[in-house]
Amino acid sequence: MADTFDLIILGSGPGGYVAAIRASQLGLKVAIVERERLGGICLNWGCIPTKALLRTSEVYHYMTHAADYGLKADNVGFDLGRVVDRSRKVAGQLNAGVKGLMKKHKVQVYEGVGALTGKGRLSVKQGDQTVDVEARRILIATGARARDLPFAKADGKRIWTYRHAMVPAEMPTKLLVIGSGAIGVEFASFYHDMGAEVTILEMLPRILPVEDEEISAFMEKRLAKDGIAIRTATGLEKLDTSASGVTASIKGPKASEGGDTVTIEQFSHAIVAIGIIPNTEDIGLEALGVETERGHIKVDGFGRTNVEGIYAIGDVTGAPWLAHKASHEGIVCIEKIAGEDPHPFETWNIPGCTYSRPQVASVGLTEAKAKEAGHEVKAFKFPFIGNGKAIALGEADGFVKTVFDAATGELLGAHMVGAEVTELIQGYVIARQLETTEAELMETVFAHPTLSEMMHESVLGAYGRAIHI
Repeated sequence: MADTFDLIILGSGPGGYVAAIRASQLGLKVAIVERERLGGICLNWGCIPTKALLRTSEVYHYMTHAADYGLKADNVGFDLGRVVDRSRKVAGQLNAGVKGLMKKHKVQVYEGVGALTGKGRLSVKQGDQTVDVEARRILIATGARARDLPFAKADGKRIWTYRHAMVPAEMPTKLLVIGSGAIGVEFASFYHDMGAEVTILEMLPRILPVEDEEISAFMEKRLAKDGIAIRTATGLEKLDTSASGVTASIKGPKASEGGDTVTIEQFSHAIVAIGIIPNTEDIGLEALGVETERGHIKVDGFGRTNVEGIYAIGDVTGAPWLAHKASHEGIVCIEKIAGEDPHPFETWNIPGCTYSRPQVASVGLTEAKAKEAGHEVKAFKFPFIGNGKAIALGEADGFVKTVFDAATGELLGAHMVGAEVTELIQGYVIARQLETTEAELMETVFAHPTLSEMMHESVLGAYGRAIHI
């Protein structure tokens, strides 16, 4: 006889496990099915362990530049095995934390490969055995995985995905990073700061292509200044591996004639960071008639699919592919299921963060998108060099940019690059959620000396009132 629940969640990433906790809080009997480790990709192989690695490279960068702070640090080096081990221990600690949360909230955990077998029915394959579970509602939160190059599959030795790049057996000497989104730029930053020679390859005209154009331009200039080679408007035709490295056939524009030129370059390793593929195969969607689009499950603002009783959240439903988006989607979905009255989920106020050195953070419309949408805009960039705290930290490179509707004062977007901007961005996210205008922001008192003062100055500058520039 099948175990019976009010809700079964397939996948325990930041969407699935958060949804499970909220469902339990609202009195539902909940089960969660996970084929690998509780916490999903984000906690075990994504957001958290990569930040542990980036923290290590940041500290190492400061150690190798100790003289800039009047300090001495001789014979600076690192143990790659211990660097990786620290990252894995951080992930392991949080995995244990999620296990504790499931126990605390009385969520039944099934470890195994789950698949829908009918309306309200799901099977969990656990080795040679299969367990059947039933529920009125099933929530799919199976996430996504790295996209491979069709002509060069990742082998974990010379061609890496993000998972391989987090547990390297050896330090790359000359690294090719294919793709310049957040994942590509973060790994480029980490390995460069740890001493590798790094080249970033991007098919589009600029790196970090979803960011404001001025952010992209700044990052390209800054990374190049630090020694990272940037190749934009450039494609990869071929990637061959050998025991000693990777041979890349790179197709890029000629400098003068406007045509294309192909160069052959040698690297020790390559990281493929060209996007994701949703995990929708082999989980029983087709038999139930669940609608998908380009592999992503189609849902409304409450996570409902076209099939009654089947819900979906997170990366499996489409962009933006972010952990905090999945978590919030999960809460909205569960509260609707439980008879609450949540606002439907929307993507207009989801912040994006890149944890490279320097960091990048943004929310809302870029200046170009705001103009395309018909807004007359007021925008201003306030530089880090005008902020006392940034100068004191030795981090005077970057800027804060705000974009307002000239007629209404609505904060349309905010875009930052520099030290700790991934922490600062939340101030603007809250401001947008509260529908704050320029007037409230200008009248707000910001503590001194803080990096957050640049947020104030950027708002003031958009209206011709900046003080420190």
